[in-house]
Amino acid sequence: MIPVPSGVRVWLATGHTDMRKGWASLALLVQERFAQDPHSGHLFIFRGRRGDLVKIIWHDGQGSCLFMKRLERGRFIWPTPADGAVSISVGQMGYLLEGIDWRNPQKTWRPEAAGDCDTVNRRAGSGEIAAARRRDPG
Repeated sequence: MIPVPSGVRVWLATGHTDMRKGWASLALLVQERFAQDPHSGHLFIFRGRRGDLVKIIWHDGQGSCLFMKRLERGRFIWPTPADGAVSISVGQMGYLLEGIDWRNPQKTWRPEAAGDCDTVNRRAGSGEIAAARRRDPG
């Protein structure tokens, strides 16, 4: 994961971008599309036509960075081209880079109390825990 300092914004370039572009060409798109400074420290993310590849440009204060990620299966969830430039949170970027729908992530089930998990109940009923404690008392 990119070590993103606090106060940094993440921008998505809606639509698709030619993934043959390097840092300089993408930085020019940032100036034209976002009317932003590519050296501002914000992250700017671009997606290719097929949807399985993104490029991220970032200036960390010392130099320019270009990150690329390609999903083995699936596609990155992306806003429609009519939306223009979209700003997302750093947490949403984490979901995006994992291939998870960052617009509406679903919470997973959490047990309400210790021992409320089916696995613990099954293991306790079968005697696995007691047998493990006899083998390793420490």
